[in-house]
Amino acid sequence: MPTPTSGRAPSYIGAGTTATAPRPRVSPELIATLATRLTPRDRWLLEMVHEHRVLTTHQIQQLAFPSVSTTTHRLLALWRLRALERFRPAMATGSAPLHYVLGPTGAAVLAARRGQTVAAFGYRLDRALALAHSDKLHHLVGANDLFTALAHHARTHPATRLLTWWPERRCQATWGKYTRPDGYGRWHEHGHETDFFCEYDTGTEPLPRLLAKIGDYTALAELTGITDTPVLFALPNTAREDHLHTRLNPAGPLIATTTPHALLAANGPAGPAWRTPGTSARRRLTDLTTTAPTMAGGSA
Repeated sequence: MPTPTSGRAPSYIGAGTTATAPRPRVSPELIATLATRLTPRDRWLLEMVHEHRVLTTHQIQQLAFPSVSTTTHRLLALWRLRALERFRPAMATGSAPLHYVLGPTGAAVLAARRGQTVAAFGYRLDRALALAHSDKLHHLVGANDLFTALAHHARTHPATRLLTWWPERRCQATWGKYTRPDGYGRWHEHGHETDFFCEYDTGTEPLPRLLAKIGDYTALAELTGITDTPVLFALPNTAREDHLHTRLNPAGPLIATTTPHALLAANGPAGPAWRTPGTSARRRLTDLTTTAPTMAGGSA
């Protein structure tokens, strides 16, 4: 697996492997052309990229397409129409996938659907592309990975569904006084619903900082009275997972942890990837709770 370079490495805006003719300039005519060519799936995808800020080719395929070739073909068409912009982050080794953000014509279409100007919609191309050079990119993509993997599982398992996927910004607006999750979700499997918070850990923060985050969730649970919404920690390796578990308070909020190796062995986050305090055994996401929490949620 490619590893990110340290610090802010160069990223290649517009990078891709397919030779293309120069793209047209953004104009009212191009926006009108895009609006006539968008499928319902395209519109949904633009909304998802806007909501979650950046998605990779693989994540987009997990969400909406049956194959890599279909995904890349459609993304190329949307990029040519400037509905999406793309970049490829520089890596220390290997090659990173293409990352997609909302483009100017895509933003114009979404703004028009809301009866807004692009300015009122809050879109700026420079801000969207700034993620290419952001130290937070790896963290954001990693958190999104958990949710797109669940969405992909639901596409191939009819008894399951990702009902809710809130990004960090929406979580902060809702619970920011107490805690700032990297994501919030609601998972449905065989008639049972599991709400959860997501914390994606890159391993750069000291362990006391992770424990402080758990304390924030304790405060939120005390405020709401909801104690059965698990906090899912995606950790970079088993050593960090073991160290965290030695410090967990069983009386605190429900914590479940996983690692890349555990996710691979469980065939994704819906499977038996999650370790809870006091045991080395791993459980399925749906088995982390036995009753459906009532914490506010929305549609993905």
